[in-house]
Amino acid sequence: MIIQYADFVMSNTDVRLCPKPDKPEYAFIGRSNVGKSSLINMITGRRKLAKISGTPGKTITINHFVINASWYLVDLPGYGFAKRSKSERDKWEKMIRNYLLKRENLVSVFVLIDVRHEPQKNDLEFMEWLAMSQIPFTLVFTKADKLKTMQLSNNREAYQNKLLEEWEELPPMMVTSAEVGDGRDELLGYIDNLNALYHQQKKPENN
Repeated sequence: MIIQYADFVMSNTDVRLCPKPDKPEYAFIGRSNVGKSSLINMITGRRKLAKISGTPGKTITINHFVINASWYLVDLPGYGFAKRSKSERDKWEKMIRNYLLKRENLVSVFVLIDVRHEPQKNDLEFMEWLAMSQIPFTLVFTKADKLKTMQLSNNREAYQNKLLEEWEELPPMMVTSAEVGDGRDELLGYIDNLNALYHQQKKPENN
């Protein structure tokens, strides 16, 4: 997939105010400081599409971007940022879960994981909730450039083994680096394939 057009559409805190659900949609989410904005900018080829901040927990709204006038990319607030008050965190969590449960054109959630770290409790709990809610998701490991090849392989395998303690089947996984561009083609190709499936499934409704 070649990104010819990527632009901001809107920010809001209510799923009912999101853009008309007439295009396939992909949401990006992860723990605070996982490199979400950098990854979004890398895959779209727009250095300032998603705002990058040195302060974790900066994203506090549901942010829609339209890509190639054919699909939506959604930047969701990060989770696990302890410096926000509990009431704020609870409000974010409710907003995010409402969006994930009610957004009818949501094709997949990309759960970003910093590949340098061992499996974190809040990541595992969030993935379990997605699975129980029957929301399709994909694991996207970030910051792969920070590790040597063997360590990267070992960390990914350790994550897979941790998931297999509870799961019979693993979700799709890919490895990325916003710094050097690794995983961009794989991720965009994956979205391209899902877009094609989305439109195939929609065809009977229009005939």
